Amino acid sequence: MQRRDVRLRREYLYRKSLEAKEQALLERKRQLKRALEEDKPLPTELRKDARELQNSVALDDPDLHVSNVLDDEYINAGVSDPRLLITTSHDPSSKLTQFLKELRLVFPNCQRMNRGGTTMKELVAVAKNEGFTDLLIVHETRGSPDGIIVAHMPQGPTAYFNLSNTILRHDIQGTPNVPEVYPHLIMDNFTTKLGRRASTILKYLFPVPRADSTRVVSCVNREDYISFRHHVYRKQGVKDVTLLELGPRFEMKLYRIKLGTPDQAEADDEWVLRPYMNTSRKKRAL
Repeated sequence: MQRRDVRLRREYLYRKSLEAKEQALLERKRQLKRALEEDKPLPTELRKDARELQNSVALDDPDLHVSNVLDDEYINAGVSDPRLLITTSHDPSSKLTQFLKELRLVFPNCQRMNRGGTTMKELVAVAKNEGFTDLLIVHETRGSPDGIIVAHMPQGPTAYFNLSNTILRHDIQGTPNVPEVYPHLIMDNFTTKLGRRASTILKYLFPVPRADSTRVVSCVNREDYISFRHHVYRKQGVKDVTLLELGPRFEMKLYRIKLGTPDQAEADDEWVLRPYMNTSRKKRAL
């Protein structure tokens, strides 16, 4: 099993490197085509290879999308339902345990695991061997949930989120019972490449719902903070709809995406939130 994991990891990294080279070449072709169409001088970095690029532009379409490794990471998305394994950090508090139980109600096909003394490497091994598609690990600080790790199996990626303004389901007045139907998803305002990447990681935690499902899970991006909400709606008459919150609710802040699983310390970072990025208010990451 270890040899197989090493081989699959090596193949994944090789495909990822090929994708980066193809994407860079495609971007150079797009710059050349744009300069020729607008009758502008060629960029300095393209002048040396302009003739070769021009010949290749005439043979292919630079607007085509490069084959993405994401297609391999989520190749079974929409075909088979995801299976989630969710757990906590070591020695969780009662509030974190309650939060974990409520998250299990949010995600369909989710199995809760008591962490105990299980190491990160053992957690990942269990998730891979038992056929789970994703591993979720919730963290806390002084009894307040403040972080969640979303790791896709078996090769990654792994997304790290900060949690804030967490309100448990039992703290919301008048919450109805959670139906077991698969929820519809609302992913709003993920406009950048990184935003679409984060949206992909989150949306594939849920299976494809039925058309008549009344559950709704919303992930709304506002200034790089993702508001997570969980509702159920009920139709009253022809035009009236009542929206009831199921909970829990919280805000998520993405700060890292790693090309690998949490136990792989040598894995490269796809994106990391740097300290100076917080001061750039005009430019949003998501």
